[in-house]
Amino acid sequence: MRKFPSRLTDHRPEEPVDRMLSFALTVVRLLKALVRSWSDETFRATFAVAMIMLLSGSVFYRQVEGWSWIDSLYFSVTTMSTVGFGDLSPTTSAAKLFTVFYIFAGVGIFVALFAQLARALIRYDPGKKDGP
Repeated sequence: MRKFPSRLTDHRPEEPVDRMLSFALTVVRLLKALVRSWSDETFRATFAVAMIMLLSGSVFYRQVEGWSWIDSLYFSVTTMSTVGFGDLSPTTSAAKLFTVFYIFAGVGIFVALFAQLARALIRYDPGKKDGP
C-alpha cells in the first residue's frame, strides 16, 4: 500500500536544482511571450505606457518621499501589480493623493499588459477559427 504524506513534515521538499530549473523554464517562457508579443503594435504601446508609469512613479516617490531609486521602483511595481506588501507606504499627503490616482491608472495598464502576455503564452490567435 502506498503511503501518502499526511503532514507537511512528511513531504520531502524540492531540491534547489529542481526549483532553479522550474524558475529558468518560467523565465524562458516569459521571454518567448515577450518576443512573440513585440510584433503587436498594441503590446508595444501598452508596454511603453507601463514603463512610463513605472518611471513616473519612481521619480515621484524619489522626490516627494525621499526614498532610494530601488525603493521607489519597488513601491511603484508592487502598487501597480496590486501586491502591496505594506513594507513601504507614502507618508505625505501629496504622495497619498498621487498613489490613489496611480493605483487607478496603473492597475488598468498592468492588467492590459499581462493579458496581452498571457495571450502570447497560450498562442491565442483571435482571427483563427476552431474547426473546419
